[in-house]
Amino acid sequence: MSAPAPRPLTDKRLLRGARTRSTVLRRAVDLASLDGLEGLSFGRIAADTGLSKAGVQTLFRTKEILQLAAVDHARDLFIEAVVDPARGEARGGARLRALVENWIVYAETPLFLGGCFRAANMTEFDSKPGPVRDALLRDQRDWRALLANQFRHAAAGESAQTDPELAAFQLDAVLLAANTALRLDDSTVISKVRRVLDQMLRPPG
Repeated sequence: MSAPAPRPLTDKRLLRGARTRSTVLRRAVDLASLDGLEGLSFGRIAADTGLSKAGVQTLFRTKEILQLAAVDHARDLFIEAVVDPARGEARGGARLRALVENWIVYAETPLFLGGCFRAANMTEFDSKPGPVRDALLRDQRDWRALLANQFRHAAAGESAQTDPELAAFQLDAVLLAANTALRLDDSTVISKVRRVLDQMLRPPG
């Protein structure tokens, strides 16, 4: 799960456009984490950012394009906050623990006003085939694949987990449940998440 490195901008007009786009997307991901991607509108984002509705619509043209851009922007911010800082840890248990600790900060702070972006939007689109659902599903699969890969490394002696994909599915489910609990002001769930991971990484025997 990685994001492409952005190219530096030197043209002032392009730089202003990139900043405007970033401002719009930052507001879009916050709104989508609160009200879902279907709740996005050019008018609301324009009002919230002080931009013109026409200017926002010129950038994205259609609501679906805006939704897809918001999904990609949320993915980039998630990778920056959760995935990238864990890359320095050894593969396996150490990296899993780092990923979970980073995820806790991501959800508890939270990075997005409504908490986990994927949790807020996956159920909204799970029965709506199309590009937006495909993008959300891509992010879910990439995240679980990342977790499964670390469980696979951990299984080489330091963990009793013998099915990395199942372990990743279970851990992801725990994190999604923890996100809901945090939205309901249940901070005790954080210790439960850590205990679950401790049990999953318990050495065999």
